[in-house]
Amino acid sequence: MRTRLRQLRIDARTFVWRAEIHHVQGSGDCHRCIRLRVWGAGKTSQALQADLLSVAWPAPWGACATDGAHPASADVRAVISYALKHGWQPEKQGGTFVLSKHEHAAGFTLPDFLLTDRLRTSESADPTLRVIRAYERRHRG
Repeated sequence: MRTRLRQLRIDARTFVWRAEIHHVQGSGDCHRCIRLRVWGAGKTSQALQADLLSVAWPAPWGACATDGAHPASADVRAVISYALKHGWQPEKQGGTFVLSKHEHAAGFTLPDFLLTDRLRTSESADPTLRVIRAYERRHRG
């Protein structure tokens, strides 16, 4: 399978990114999760990683197969900007800077996604409950 790399320019720097589609199981449904990986200084530079949980709800029948959420350039720009302000050093060689739910979710939001740790550990918060809460917050009022 081919990996599609995209480019995004912020100020004088060009970032290269890819988004891989995954699915995570929650207590009530399966949810789309996008693993975003970004490099700012070549393939051997420190990568940025963020696992983005789609907040599409109520889930359509067969949500894993029918949720079409995918990060747009504006989403990727927001992830990069946040990471740069919170310690990501794209020019550093090697390693991965992870935007985790545990460390960053309280200060970082996107309209259509939540940060999740579920792809890295099954001990992470239940994605179904988090998606339902996000839906309820958006539709109050």
